[in-house]
Amino acid sequence: MNRIEKVFKKLEKRGETALIPFITAGDPSIEVTKGLVLEMAKRGADIIELGLAFSDPLADGPTIQAASFRALEAGMNTEKYFSLVASIRKESDIPLVLMGYYNPVLRYGLEAFARDAAEAGIDGTIIPDLPLEEAGPWIKACNTYSLSNILLVAPNTPQERIKKIVRASKGFIYYVSVLGITGARTSLPPQVAEGLEKVKSFTRKPVAVGFGISRPDQVKALSSSSDGIIVGSAIVRLVEKEFSGKDDPGGPKSYQRIGDFVESLKKATV
Repeated sequence: MNRIEKVFKKLEKRGETALIPFITAGDPSIEVTKGLVLEMAKRGADIIELGLAFSDPLADGPTIQAASFRALEAGMNTEKYFSLVASIRKESDIPLVLMGYYNPVLRYGLEAFARDAAEAGIDGTIIPDLPLEEAGPWIKACNTYSLSNILLVAPNTPQERIKKIVRASKGFIYYVSVLGITGARTSLPPQVAEGLEKVKSFTRKPVAVGFGISRPDQVKALSSSSDGIIVGSAIVRLVEKEFSGKDDPGGPKSYQRIGDFVESLKKATV
């Protein structure tokens, strides 16, 4: 049982839903990312998704695309990403999930990537542009190094394919709340809870929901239907605001304000 599975077991006993914030590694710098991970862990995050910047992040909307480009311009790459994770691991045991795209993984080498990710301290991976039908070699590499391969289910995924996805997933299943790309939304479709229940009817594994969730009231509304709530663009947008274009950007109050937001989201999961 890895760190992801342990967290879900612990939260199930408490009757809590996992809060899973997302930030892009290296946006705006490696040092800031490490500080944000430690702050979010301290303020109630249960698992953290750490994005690996890529030049063509096709599943992401403008906010996370821009964060990925800023990270790349600042020099982020796969080797620096693993070094950052190893540095975080010296100070925190919070589960870390790598969210990235298949091209860098393939170029690095599947087994080498899985090995180095696990050795650095990554617990699971989300590769949104790798379909189940082509994921066999990557799943094998993840299994070899005890990484949770987290697969996505969309609202329009057919029932038979849902069954295959939940069987192949480890750690948790990622339910995409809306069709399209990531991005904070003012409202979510009323069918999200129904979709979550459908996925959960095929598995006892945890099911987390993401895409579009940006406010504590949305987190609260979905907590009874989901085992985990993923919030990305709203946090990434706040990181951009706090670390650029302000008086004294990136000071202690910037970390505190982002921590306050994460804490407000976590409180809504209870």
